[in-house]
Amino acid sequence: MKIVSGKYGGRRLNVPKNRDIRPTTDKVRGAVFNMLHSRAAVEDARVLDAYCGSGALGLEALSRGAVHCSFVDKARASLDLARGNAGDLGAMNESDFHIIDWSKNSVKSNVNDTYGLIFLDPPYKKDLIAVTLEKLIQGNWLSAEAWIVCESEKNLGFPVTAGMQIDHQKAYGDIQITLIRVLADYAAIQKSEQPTP
Repeated sequence: MKIVSGKYGGRRLNVPKNRDIRPTTDKVRGAVFNMLHSRAAVEDARVLDAYCGSGALGLEALSRGAVHCSFVDKARASLDLARGNAGDLGAMNESDFHIIDWSKNSVKSNVNDTYGLIFLDPPYKKDLIAVTLEKLIQGNWLSAEAWIVCESEKNLGFPVTAGMQIDHQKAYGDIQITLIRVLADYAAIQKSEQPTP
């Protein structure tokens, strides 16, 4: 597996020796970033790779002009793999690494800035995309007009909350890519959705 394009283009990434991590293929990653490039979603973005695995998606974003990526996973082995790949590419100054289990109670963002590009590539058949979207909202992780890229099994449906809309959806074999846009008035909509005391 390698970085498809950008300043690290062609550089190889270490991949797991077992099946605990399912890296996004170079072909699908290239298609995803073509979508994002056409929407000017990568250049200067702060990126959250929420189920980072090998770190391929976040590192591809850094290669193509993102300014920073937070790599998150609940497994220490995955985080170590992503950290090693970032180190090999010389991308440590633009990276940070956090162990987070999105299936647990609400997780607050521990940074001052929110994220404009979020990758959600969780294990399949566990309904984690819907859970994680909820936790991202509750924890104030999302910028207005952010882009969220969800990779899932084909034909998976999941709710998109008020203040977001599905911009594009496409299947690549058994994989489904769903591109979600956070609306400009997202914060106001979320506030209006809160129950009155």
